[in-house]
Amino acid sequence: MNAITGHDVQIAAFLAELRGERMHHAWLLAGPEGIGKASVALAFAKRALCDAAGPRGEGHGLAVPANHPIGRLVENFSHPDLVLLERLPKDAKQVRDLGRADWPDDLERARSITVDQVRGLGHLFAMKPSFSSRRVVVVDAIDDMERPGANALLKSLEEPPQGTIFLLVSHAPGRLLPTIRSRCRMMRFEALDDGDMRAILREKLPKAGDAELAALIGAGKGSPGRALGYAGLDIAGIDAMLVKLATTGDPGTGLRHELAKSLALKTAQPRYEAFLARAPAFVADQARMRCGDAIAPAIRIWEEVRSLSESAVRLSLDPAMTVLSLAGLVAGLAGRTSSAKA
Repeated sequence: MNAITGHDVQIAAFLAELRGERMHHAWLLAGPEGIGKASVALAFAKRALCDAAGPRGEGHGLAVPANHPIGRLVENFSHPDLVLLERLPKDAKQVRDLGRADWPDDLERARSITVDQVRGLGHLFAMKPSFSSRRVVVVDAIDDMERPGANALLKSLEEPPQGTIFLLVSHAPGRLLPTIRSRCRMMRFEALDDGDMRAILREKLPKAGDAELAALIGAGKGSPGRALGYAGLDIAGIDAMLVKLATTGDPGTGLRHELAKSLALKTAQPRYEAFLARAPAFVADQARMRCGDAIAPAIRIWEEVRSLSESAVRLSLDPAMTVLSLAGLVAGLAGRTSSAKA
């Protein structure tokens, strides 16, 4: 668990609660996906468990001494008073010989957090915490939890075990059960600024050049997780092609065929999926730049691009035809900029 970059206000609020007489038992960490909410939750869990076991930390951030025995247990996901509910590996054999801390980032996961995982908390709650009076349950993310699991978790939130703190990560809190939201104190997280984004990406991608970092920062829109998903996929090249399509209209269709040919190969699947993600975001940015009569056509194009991009992988649509169709829609933005904002 590395040091947290950004989110200083939220961290300060957590520390104030931790130092208070009585901390609220359930927190909803809400904000855009990939901005570090789960990292903050785990860092706070480590600090909370370390402080409860002693000695109490005095720093302004969530860091604890590197040699703290409780901290080491948390970092290895072997602390008996820390529970992390998350989507499990789709194939358990892939991690059979690995500790949780060593799971690969690209591990294929199950679609949801199951009700059986939530019910497993009952055995834990039947016992007292092992190292102190405190226990922490982190759910990453509660958006991924099956409805029966959410109902089972609600019972624990309504009658929380003594000393237990729940940290629920959510990318879309409005979709959660209202009864779960009502039991939690909301902690809102915002997208990171470019400075924090650059610091995180520089740490994660030490060999990346300035041009690649700039492209990833722009594509990430404040989400390091999203930006890292684009690493090594020449996002700058994809964005440059989108700009050409939207600027020139590609009257001879050469640009869109060139793009389709480059993204239709099996080896280009990651770039193809990156294009599917970037095209709607690009059109949305273009729509925001317009005013007057130019807004409605751009919004219609965005709706079509978003719908096609979202269904392409799910419906196994032909990549070449999908790229041709999306590129044609983006090209439709050309000639509609006379009312664009200055």
